[in-house]
Amino acid sequence: MEAATWTAIAILAGGMLGTLFYLGSRIDDLGASLGSRIDDLGASLGSRIDDLGASLGSRIDDLGARLDGRIDGLGGHVDSLEARIEARLTAQTAEIRELRTELTSRLDEHHRRHAG
Repeated sequence: MEAATWTAIAILAGGMLGTLFYLGSRIDDLGASLGSRIDDLGASLGSRIDDLGASLGSRIDDLGARLDGRIDGLGGHVDSLEARIEARLTAQTAEIRELRTELTSRLDEHHRRHAG
């Protein structure tokens, strides 16, 4: 009876050992499969990021060029406004000088009338 018990134990142990080897190989296969899938996804993601970077880079360059054009246009507009304001100030300064000269001559005439 003891031999039969040991035989049963050996058969069960052998079966369990076989099961462990089978599970180990399955885990290794799944690990390799998962590793290759992760590598494929990494490569795909890398190329998508590169494409996106190139696309965004060109869009940013285009927007920069448009912005430069608008800034140049605004600079011209500001220069035009500056010239117009300067012309108006020059004209108004001339008018003020004429008025001052006229008022000075009137005051001088008024002083002459009352002084003499």
